[in-house]
Amino acid sequence: MAQAPLLQLSGITLTHGGNPVLDGISLIIHPGERAALVGRNGSGKSTLMKVMAGLVEPDSGSRVLPAGASVAYMEQHPDMRGHATLGDYAAGDLPPGEAWRVAQAAEGLKFDPATPVQTASGGERRRAALARVLASGADLLLLDEPTNHLDIEAIEWLEARLGALRAGFVLISHDRAFLTALTRTTLWLDRGTLRRRDAGFAGFEAWRDRIWEEEETARHKLDRKIKAEARWAVEGISARRKRNQGRLRALRALREERRAMIRRQGAAAMALEAGPKSGRKVIEALAISKAFGGKPIVKDFSLRIMRGDRVAFVGPNGVGKTTLLGMLTGEIAPDSGKVIHGSNLEIAVFDQNRSALDPDLSLWENLTADPAIGISGKSDQIMVRGTPRHVAGYLKDFLFDDTQLRSPVRVLSGGEKARLILARIMARESNLLVLDEPTNDLDIETLDLLQEVLGDYDGTVLLVSHDRDFIDRVATTTIAMEGDGKAIAYAGGWSDYRAQRGREQAPEKVQKLEKGRGAPSRGKSEKKRAPARGAREESAGRKQSGLTFTERHRLEALPAEIARPEAETAKLSDLLADPGLFSREPVKFAKASEMLSARQAALQAAEEEWLRLEEKAEAGGAESGGG
Repeated sequence: MAQAPLLQLSGITLTHGGNPVLDGISLIIHPGERAALVGRNGSGKSTLMKVMAGLVEPDSGSRVLPAGASVAYMEQHPDMRGHATLGDYAAGDLPPGEAWRVAQAAEGLKFDPATPVQTASGGERRRAALARVLASGADLLLLDEPTNHLDIEAIEWLEARLGALRAGFVLISHDRAFLTALTRTTLWLDRGTLRRRDAGFAGFEAWRDRIWEEEETARHKLDRKIKAEARWAVEGISARRKRNQGRLRALRALREERRAMIRRQGAAAMALEAGPKSGRKVIEALAISKAFGGKPIVKDFSLRIMRGDRVAFVGPNGVGKTTLLGMLTGEIAPDSGKVIHGSNLEIAVFDQNRSALDPDLSLWENLTADPAIGISGKSDQIMVRGTPRHVAGYLKDFLFDDTQLRSPVRVLSGGEKARLILARIMARESNLLVLDEPTNDLDIETLDLLQEVLGDYDGTVLLVSHDRDFIDRVATTTIAMEGDGKAIAYAGGWSDYRAQRGREQAPEKVQKLEKGRGAPSRGKSEKKRAPARGAREESAGRKQSGLTFTERHRLEALPAEIARPEAETAKLSDLLADPGLFSREPVKFAKASEMLSARQAALQAAEEEWLRLEEKAEAGGAESGGG
């Protein structure tokens, strides 16, 4: 029996002047559904999510939420008036006995619930807003860019947390890895129209490109038909004026249909041009160390960066990635050791705090008032890599329209500010590009383009990012900053780093797994697995002294979480073992294969989490026993 919809929108239309933002949108969200809501910056994703949350009233259409169902919406700019601390806000209307939910979320998202609202940063406020949604226990979670301001460790925690939920959720995010891991439905908002695909984000781009190609083909066919009919109207109508009025009406209808076609917005015209070639050796760090207030940032760190390298810096928030970047570029002096720069360096910097922009000046003034670009004041022209361009034309390349050019920068969205900084950087020649969190707020298409531009760039790139997919696509070397001054270089991107890091830790893991299991697992691959459920439950209750409050809850809950995908994997494997299933029921075979892959991934993640917590519990138990 089909489940009743959890949320239903019918004929939703909303216009803010000009073309509709939402044009007759209908949507059904089922219980437990996991959907990605994607579209370009400015396409109306956040507006649609607010309609889904009941916070924005559409011009027409209806929203139906069944009695007893609950929806929680993560606010981008939460109103915390009336709350003393972030924890007070995150707790919302939770009963006192459920306050542990906030503590759990705060630990995973890395904010202190006791932080006063008045002194909290924007990132801390957003994390508290996310914690409030996670702690709510709602049937449907609506999350607008939940990974912004999170480091990779917190993103992976959130990924695991959402993956374990029974509730449904809709995600807006630019993080491909996050969307790919979590979603089973894709909702694409494009030019006011919502399209649905009952598959996860992984296949979105191929689906989108195919639809765009079909649109272009239909548009060209319609143009040719209008041209042919218009020629007939001019050349042949005079002799048959009366009996061909119907054909003229059809021509007018064709022209009206063509006008109704909203041409999709093109991509930003980004380009980078390397200046004079730098020396072969760009930067060399020799045993540099740095500490603040007794806290080590790096200890005896050495690195050689050669021309053309793409170096990514990863690690938790606050570990010192930006500080290390500043030492390598010469903005910050190390406490000891030295940094040597190669010849002819011309550095361009993308600052994560957008401090290069004056919020009270217009886009026009922010672009032309910087002497480093070659023009000061309010000139109509700007030098773009040695060639004069009109300011309006150049900003149009970055998808800004004429109505925005004289507006103050403070009214821009996060994605628009990021594009404006990229416009500034790309106007000048450089051979060393420093990008500190460039992916925040950019839509997926702009990230694609930025990746291509960096791929064609002849210079050297230093990159700080929490976007795992972007690091994989761009980086040739990854510097992992693990705290306590430890920074280690790995070849390749994020996935390469994790694989190499996993091999370094593999001997300890194998020993631990075998100890818990008591005997090797069977099968061709001889894959080591976590202990059986009974052993897991026994150990979870026995050793918890080395764990935090949240980790104790997780260790207790994990045996049941592991048992579910174990049982489901076994059933799906039995189903797929039927040799005639593919030819007899290909759709069922495909869905079962996809489900098996998802269950196996969930099982592996849960087992690895159990193993990590079990090791930590043992270590804590040993320390307390030895004291």
